[in-house]
Amino acid sequence: MQSENIMNIQTTIEKPFEISGKGLHTGRKVNVRLLPAGDDFGIRFKRIDLENTPYVEADARLVGDTSRGTSLEQNGVRVCTIEHLMAALFAMEIDNVEVELDAEEVPILDGSSRIWVEGIRKSGIATLTKPRKYFELKEPLSYSEPESGIELLALPYDGFRVDLYIEFASEVVGSQSAVLGSLSEFEQNFASCRTFVFLSEIEQLLKLNLIKGGDLDNAIIFADKVLGQSQIDHLAEVFSMNADNIKIENGVLNNVCPKYDNEPARHKLLDFIGDIALTGRHIKARFIVRKPGHRVNNQLARKIKNTMEDTKKAPFYDPNKEPVYDIKAIKQHLPHRFPMLLVDKIIEIGDDYVVGLKNVTANEDFFNGHFPEEPVMPGVLVVEALGQTGGMLALKDVEDPEEYSTYFMKFEEVKFRDKVVPGDTLLLKLQLIEPIRRGIVKMKGTAYVGNKIAVEAVMMAMITKTKK
Repeated sequence: MQSENIMNIQTTIEKPFEISGKGLHTGRKVNVRLLPAGDDFGIRFKRIDLENTPYVEADARLVGDTSRGTSLEQNGVRVCTIEHLMAALFAMEIDNVEVELDAEEVPILDGSSRIWVEGIRKSGIATLTKPRKYFELKEPLSYSEPESGIELLALPYDGFRVDLYIEFASEVVGSQSAVLGSLSEFEQNFASCRTFVFLSEIEQLLKLNLIKGGDLDNAIIFADKVLGQSQIDHLAEVFSMNADNIKIENGVLNNVCPKYDNEPARHKLLDFIGDIALTGRHIKARFIVRKPGHRVNNQLARKIKNTMEDTKKAPFYDPNKEPVYDIKAIKQHLPHRFPMLLVDKIIEIGDDYVVGLKNVTANEDFFNGHFPEEPVMPGVLVVEALGQTGGMLALKDVEDPEEYSTYFMKFEEVKFRDKVVPGDTLLLKLQLIEPIRRGIVKMKGTAYVGNKIAVEAVMMAMITKTKK
């Protein structure tokens, strides 16, 4: 367990260390070097094999492919299978480190976090100068998919705890659970727990050109089917073994002895920590997790990340700066007109966010009835203003945007925190929660008056071509 001083001050590693291995899916050898970093640097991956050695930040919003691991992508640069390293850094309470690597995929090593933890321990943990940034959850957050029994819940809690449950149809694994009461338990009880795969999955993974670096040293392979001789011969070829040495005992290929009866559940908990680490902050919360996986873990991490934004300052507005889109350009993108056009200019826009502005005046049509003696902008219209601003983000890369509209499909977690009155300037910030797919846009919207949050909402919309 770390000292009280280290617990409250940012940390890094004391000295660089290097680990080499092969990528699980690419099979390519990669050298990884961890370097000390200063206050507020965070965790950043540096691709030294590419021109200009670009960085990729450890950020939940940069997660792309999660099919058999967690991958980050930033400005077209990818770093893959990061979860075991991220779990080690988070559990060992390392706030800042630069991770240099000379290939796309972090090495699988023995399929656990053990070697990374040992490297951090051997390097040493150095205390920096600035306070550590904790995020203390104030309200429950959840992500669920009821049809498949997936449920991830984060609750306010003075500490860090994970209660995790998995369930597989295979009798070899079946239903299991694991509990981590605090991060101090990770090194001894979870770091060495290895990834696992079922025999029935291997053929499909090979067809997808994955697990080129998989072998019997970096995964537990559970036998959930009877093997014919041709399949045994094929496995022997895949793992560069003699077919006579392929054996199944106690449901495990070649009798790899599990470290714990619930090692699969413990490894899933390890993966969960690695994915939650991409929030970029140490978190005070209790997690109750059923049927986790990298994709759904990331959905919860994104929700936490969005909630963290509520404590940040409002976007900066410089009235002397030319807007990205003025009202004429907005009218070319949005079909709305008086009295329902509720965004006056766009002051910032990026790949996954947009900031708009609405000047609220006493001449607004809705103030005639809401309310004449004490005018207040209706909350639903503030949400509408957020939606229109989000529409600018959704349509910015669409050819002929005037031929498209965005229609609301769903609102979630709508909160009205402060009233909006004549004379206020509304700053409207929208952040994509997940990439736009098949015309579906999901965004977190926050409306500010000054530095105060007036309204916030999670909204889903569909981009539809307007019928002529």
